[in-house]
Amino acid sequence: MNGESVATDYYELLGVPRDASQDELKKAFRRLARQLHPDANPDDPRAESRFKEVALAYEVLSDPEKRARYDRFGPDGVGGAAAGADAFGFGGLGDIFDAFFGGGAGGGRAGPGGPPRGPDLEVTVDLDFERAVFGTEEPVSVRTAVPCDTCDASGAEPGTYPQTCPDCGGAGQVRRVRQSILGQMVTAQPCARCGATGQIIARPCGDCRGEGRRIEERQYTVDVPAGVDSGSTLRIGGLGAAGVRGGPPGDLYVHLRVRPHPVLRREGDDLVHDLALPFPQLALGARLDYETLDGSEELVIPRGTPPGHVVRLRGRGVPHVRGRGRGDLLVRIGVDVPTDLDGAQEDLLRRFAAARGEAVDPPDAGFMSKLRSAFK
Repeated sequence: MNGESVATDYYELLGVPRDASQDELKKAFRRLARQLHPDANPDDPRAESRFKEVALAYEVLSDPEKRARYDRFGPDGVGGAAAGADAFGFGGLGDIFDAFFGGGAGGGRAGPGGPPRGPDLEVTVDLDFERAVFGTEEPVSVRTAVPCDTCDASGAEPGTYPQTCPDCGGAGQVRRVRQSILGQMVTAQPCARCGATGQIIARPCGDCRGEGRRIEERQYTVDVPAGVDSGSTLRIGGLGAAGVRGGPPGDLYVHLRVRPHPVLRREGDDLVHDLALPFPQLALGARLDYETLDGSEELVIPRGTPPGHVVRLRGRGVPHVRGRGRGDLLVRIGVDVPTDLDGAQEDLLRRFAAARGEAVDPPDAGFMSKLRSAFK
């Protein structure tokens, strides 16, 4: 440091009080980073060292847990000031600046060039209700970009090779220096000549026309976890389209639509069934063979069950997607009112009503009888 004394207290480095808020810390680091960044001080050999110290101070104080350890134990509590900015997850000054200012707008150094990542793909799959509940393997078909076998994804005609772009020197970015009130600022933009790949194809492959990829129909098998519902989306890394000239593939997003069940409906991880039963079974009780998604079980209807009563079959619902166990099956009881009584059945019901002292319409009080009476 050429004999110059530098403050080692992180609060002093940033020029803030010890009770500074996160907003104050951010403003202080932004101001100092623009002043001290090496790209803004190309002739100052101490700029990089000072910038690292300021970046380390901000990294520690902006993290509540690290800040608490620093306040209690000093630099030793966070690994020591000598560890440098790289010890806290930064990959160099360009990465520090990019992480804070958003990718080079303030002069961050351009990263290495390379083929761009391929686009993500989306596909929608329709599932039967039971398969969504218990999970399944589902085939999907997508039209996608795959690496070209002829040129081994290089984009160059077999026997030839891509050349380094003369405009960006293979970096994929072109840097420009401009003057501002903060000094010299360096900006980086994608190289237009090579499309940010850092390479020029003098003799393109005839099969893929220099893309290094071609379009094909591909079939994949997707593992659908138990308990998914309509609107769920599965992300499968690396099954998207291939990137240009050997670039990494994107991801595949599988959107799920679940077909409705004939009698069951979902309420969260519970299943609900509205089951109408004859009055005698509700009044006298019954034991019924009942079909769940797991098979047949005995459904016990207690004597005197009122309409609206819910019988809960625990663990017969939908598996929890993010955890163990399953929801329940709720059987909501209703009354099945007969509308096609024959004479003998009607007579029995009338005698039952009379025995309980319950008033009912006489036999001729039906709709047609009332209609005839209206015209007398």
